Amino acid sequence: MAGIGVKLNKIYSKNTVSTSLFGFGYSTAITIAPMFFVILTVMLMQYLLGFSSLGYTSRELYACTVLYIFIFALLSASPFNAVLSKYMSDVIYWETYEDILPCYYVGLILNLALSSLMGIPFCIREYIVGKVPLEFVLAGYMGYISLVLVFYSMLYLSICKDYKMISLYFLIGMTFTILLSLLLVKVFKMDCILGMLIALDAGFLLVAILEFALIRSYFRKNSGKYKEVFVYFRKYWQLILTNFLYTLGLYIHNFVFWTTDMRMVVVKSFVCMQSYDMATCLAMFTNITATVIFISRVEMHFHGRYKRYSEAVIGGRRMDIEDSKVRMFSQLAEELMNLVRLQFIVSVVVFIFAIIFLPRLGYGGLVMQIYPCLAAGYFILFTMYAEIIFLYYYNDFDGALITSLAFCVSTLIGAWFSTFLTPIWYGIGLVGGSLVGFFVAYFRIRYIEKNLDVHIFCKGNLMKRGQGSRPSNLVYSRPKKYERKNRLL
Repeated sequence: MAGIGVKLNKIYSKNTVSTSLFGFGYSTAITIAPMFFVILTVMLMQYLLGFSSLGYTSRELYACTVLYIFIFALLSASPFNAVLSKYMSDVIYWETYEDILPCYYVGLILNLALSSLMGIPFCIREYIVGKVPLEFVLAGYMGYISLVLVFYSMLYLSICKDYKMISLYFLIGMTFTILLSLLLVKVFKMDCILGMLIALDAGFLLVAILEFALIRSYFRKNSGKYKEVFVYFRKYWQLILTNFLYTLGLYIHNFVFWTTDMRMVVVKSFVCMQSYDMATCLAMFTNITATVIFISRVEMHFHGRYKRYSEAVIGGRRMDIEDSKVRMFSQLAEELMNLVRLQFIVSVVVFIFAIIFLPRLGYGGLVMQIYPCLAAGYFILFTMYAEIIFLYYYNDFDGALITSLAFCVSTLIGAWFSTFLTPIWYGIGLVGGSLVGFFVAYFRIRYIEKNLDVHIFCKGNLMKRGQGSRPSNLVYSRPKKYERKNRLL
């Protein structure tokens, strides 16, 4: 994570209020701007095309389609992202850049294959059982695949630290989406929800094409070493499960409430619970700045301490190693505490504004009853994810997997239990699951701190590992002629 640190250090080095605000805005723009562009685009299309005047069924069909596109595109991409990120980081470290394109193509094929397998059965049911027009089903499926391509290519550009280009491409794609939706609905008189969905598909596809073109401009040579990518999937299988379980945990509490009597079923295919899903969305937005704060501070502070420790391990004295280790872990603890303090202030401010203004915008009733508990849950959750990232720094993949598993399972059990409570406690499952994951990761980091020397210096093998029968444990055998002499004596 050393991409934006130099720029942020230059901004914050002036130590003024204006530069601090500018630095926060800059880090926000290059990290979470794509999400805001998409949200703004969806809202503008609905406003400009008179979405509110449509029938209730049409509006819910469109809303559920967009919801499912985003959730399941993230889920289908999650098993591959962490492993491919690890492979690409190693390739960049080794400076064998010609191995990046094989990694890109292998991951792309695997991701598309899994995404297609997940999406095709649902689309068949939507068309046959739900009686949804075929053109709308195909538009939804293409939007899902296009977003999978976008998320996948974003992984490579993020590793290359090209956040600004990602934001620029989303701005171009979403601007094109708005213009195309106006053209399809206003000029060609296409059905409103179909026109908006096709325009959104085209915008996502344009973003994916631009991202792919930029990747190909960075990496022109192809080594053809596709087999080595599959080796990484076998070697770092913990990363597959860790990222998938974490992503699943983000939504598993929603899935639990989709099975209750409060759920809404649209065209016998889509299932959702509007109040809980909207409260979840608001709670995530309340705490989304945690991502900005974490990236900014880790880029500027912790990464330097980690680098100095690594350099001391390679060629420093024992005193230097011990000193840099103490400084590194003290910085780690400081970053976690600063993240909690700063995000708590931001979350409280956003929460107060939400409580005051959202009811005036129509978000009241059950949504605002569920929202506070979920906001607290996502506050803890994003802090837990920061700990998972720190575990990645120390190659503690088992610890990261245990954390994600504990988080996901605890959230599932807690969400099921919360369905029997009053609405104000519906989010207690996420709170409990996030707390469990947080403490598991915390104690794992403490374990790494106490055993870091063993973790760093006692791993590896003196002899090359292989398969076969175990060699004999006989070290030395005296020749028989010496045995005869001893007997005679």
